Amino acid sequence: MINIALTKEPATGIQISHERIHLRTRDCLELIDITEEVRAQVAGTGIRDGIVNIQTLHTTAMVMVNEHEPLLLEDLARALEALAPRGYRYRHDDFAVRTVNLTPNENPNGHAHCKALFLRSSESLNLVNGEIQLGPWQRIFFVELDCARDRTLSVIVMGR
Repeated sequence: MINIALTKEPATGIQISHERIHLRTRDCLELIDITEEVRAQVAGTGIRDGIVNIQTLHTTAMVMVNEHEPLLLEDLARALEALAPRGYRYRHDDFAVRTVNLTPNENPNGHAHCKALFLRSSESLNLVNGEIQLGPWQRIFFVELDCARDRTLSVIVMGR
């Protein structure tokens, strides 16, 4: 059975808050639980009902919702490595022929870009009565697909 409750309210009073989460990763295929950081940012806004969107600002790091169980996290990392192994020859890593978006001291990271194909760069979650709507085992993860480095997430909370 599906229960639907509709509330008609004027479309005024919408608040928007933007913050960033900065972190330093340690290794490729590191999954970092950021749930409490996101909850703290939501609580600081005073917004009770709406949406929270968490977005990575990188092409070789992603955001996901999943269970925080150590063996599962190992399985997820192994599955991603099997899909786009580090030892494979990626054209993106051939700096003798690649001419676009090169940076000084570029790290060969074709594997990380290919892994990103299977994940999302953002997650949008419902916010009800000041609480992020997560199931009993769900947590929010930042997923490092490349190597140790500084990373940034953009967090927007919208609602009333």
